Amino acid sequence: MAKYDNILGAVGRTPVVRINKMAPKGVTLYAKVESFNPMGSVKDRLALGIIEDAEASGELRPGQTVIEATSGNTGIGLAMVCAQKDYPLVVTMAENFSVERRKMMRFLGARVVLTPASEKGTGMLRKAEELAESHGWFLCRQFVNESNANVHSRTTAREILDDFNGERLDYWVSGFGTGGTLKGVARVLKAERSDTKIVVCEPDNSMMLASGVPQARNTDGSIAESHPGFRAHLMQGWSPDFIPQLAEDVMDLDLVDDFVPIPGNAAVDCSKRLAREEGIFVGISAGATLAGALEVCKSAPEGSTVLCMLPDTGERYMSTPLFYDIAEDMTDDEILISKSTPSFRFDAPSPPPPAEVEPPQVTAEAEAFIEEVLSDSDEPVVMFAFEWCEFCWSVRKMFSACDIPYRSIDLDSAAYQENDWGGQIRAALDARFDVKTIPQIFIGGRHIGGATETFDAFNAGELQAMLSSSSVVHNREINVDPYSLLPTWLHPR
Repeated sequence: MAKYDNILGAVGRTPVVRINKMAPKGVTLYAKVESFNPMGSVKDRLALGIIEDAEASGELRPGQTVIEATSGNTGIGLAMVCAQKDYPLVVTMAENFSVERRKMMRFLGARVVLTPASEKGTGMLRKAEELAESHGWFLCRQFVNESNANVHSRTTAREILDDFNGERLDYWVSGFGTGGTLKGVARVLKAERSDTKIVVCEPDNSMMLASGVPQARNTDGSIAESHPGFRAHLMQGWSPDFIPQLAEDVMDLDLVDDFVPIPGNAAVDCSKRLAREEGIFVGISAGATLAGALEVCKSAPEGSTVLCMLPDTGERYMSTPLFYDIAEDMTDDEILISKSTPSFRFDAPSPPPPAEVEPPQVTAEAEAFIEEVLSDSDEPVVMFAFEWCEFCWSVRKMFSACDIPYRSIDLDSAAYQENDWGGQIRAALDARFDVKTIPQIFIGGRHIGGATETFDAFNAGELQAMLSSSSVVHNREINVDPYSLLPTWLHPR
């Protein structure tokens, strides 16, 4: 393992892994696993290449906001790069792409502006162009920026050549999204390994490159309208509703030897098989590329070697059809396993508890602390809580949604552990209010109760009235069902 000055040094040098169980006999199948990039996708390369080239040319100024239209992976890669290099980032993304992606970008500090699904990829692209022009932001232009292809020629292609130096490499299989990986790798392979055939995969219902129909463009080269061959498909990150300039360049340079249409079901099936048979966890587009590679293997001469790209990892597809039949609760088989031993089951009594530990004694100091807290008019909303309890966090989420200021006494936190101070406070709380559970909420010294009592009071409007009578400014316009904020494991099975 190498040492790096920062996370950006870890971009690239992803492994090539042999596919053993899924590959047919007589053909050697490899996959380049791009999920080994720091943010889990091939687009980390693009993000770093575009930003560093823009810095070198002076097109990107220190502290300038970066903006790009993305289905998610480019935005995630850019969020990593911009966080490390101190650039604010805004991404535009169609609303129908997976929510995991927008959450990841926001977690990394980016701002995500959603565009209507009905406007497809061209809509998010035009929104990015509009925002860049209006605010003077740096637009990455990943679909036309030659830096995108160049970084793959410098890194991805060289890695492939090094990994297969002196060995056969008969087919290289990839999809296309921006066209950067395809153009950057294909031109190097054609120049230095002319025996390697370039195979491009497209959704079977949305074959645009293979159609031979050119992309309609305005006089300035921008996209005029969606490509007539585009249809909605399952492979996020593949084949937007237009042919990017970089992908069109590949056709003009005559770099493609063959096309393979990929059904959506085949993409999902291959992604699941990769996980269950090879232990490789990938997304839908990676499953689609492997499906294409398997089709190539069927007709490849015996002894051939096939390499396919696996663009990203699977976590960012949890809310997509890839996981639609993956159970959250126990399956019938898992229930049978649970019932095969007597304890720790939902349908059987819990094992007897250990001998009870002597509870903390009620102290005058703890009683005085509670009295002081509940009589403090500057902080009338008080919650006695545990720091990471899910019920407590459900109440915190409701307070946050309604802009309700509150004081949280986290009894199990480090600040309350010396001499079991938190335990003393809880004992005094129980002695005074006869409560056995946490959290316990108070407004203006009045005891509301635990999480469910607080939620019931909110739904009845009583909580809002108590807040007003205690002069607590809050947002009364929020319409939220607080019970929806409870942990999912509490929902009915």
